[in-house]
Amino acid sequence: MTVPLVFGALRGDLTVPADAFGVVAFAHGSGSSRHSPRNIAVAKTLQDNRLATALFDLLDPAEADRRFDIELLTKRVLRVMDELARHESTRDLPLGLFGASTGAAAALRAAAARPDQVRAVVSRGGRPDLAGDALARVTCPTLLIVGGRDYEVLRLNEDAVQRLAGPHELSVIPHATHLFEEPGALPAVAELASDWFSGTLRVRENR
Repeated sequence: MTVPLVFGALRGDLTVPADAFGVVAFAHGSGSSRHSPRNIAVAKTLQDNRLATALFDLLDPAEADRRFDIELLTKRVLRVMDELARHESTRDLPLGLFGASTGAAAALRAAAARPDQVRAVVSRGGRPDLAGDALARVTCPTLLIVGGRDYEVLRLNEDAVQRLAGPHELSVIPHATHLFEEPGALPAVAELASDWFSGTLRVRENR
């Protein structure tokens, strides 16, 4: 799947289970891509739990120096959201965003910009502080997942969670570091994300 831009296009992988009740777009972190084994692992768990997933490269290799350009990343996330809203297989599905590292800031800013479209956000080892004033305009249910040994990022998330306007939760994975490489850490992230999206997107589905 591709999302056209003024110059070039975003390339991505869209997977839609036959009985999907929601779709989750991934906003990758600095230096990452749709081929990130961590995000692929999380996406597989979501798919197994009836959630469609969209993993896109928000930057091409020539734009590597812009990986901390949150404004650009946010614009790219919004373009992906526009495409999912038009795509035949996802246009009727409630939308959630999953952000990692700097991608979490872009996901939160996108949620603030489109409160009627984004139904839930999950951040993995994210930098919500980089979303700035947009945090106070995020009204959808938001889950921030941080490793217990990712000390600086944990502090930033503890500060940021106080500024979120909507329902929110901070979940700390004990003994995990920033990349959740410890045994059992990434599966715990995937299960938390799946439960959060299942509880939020499915609720809207049944109303």
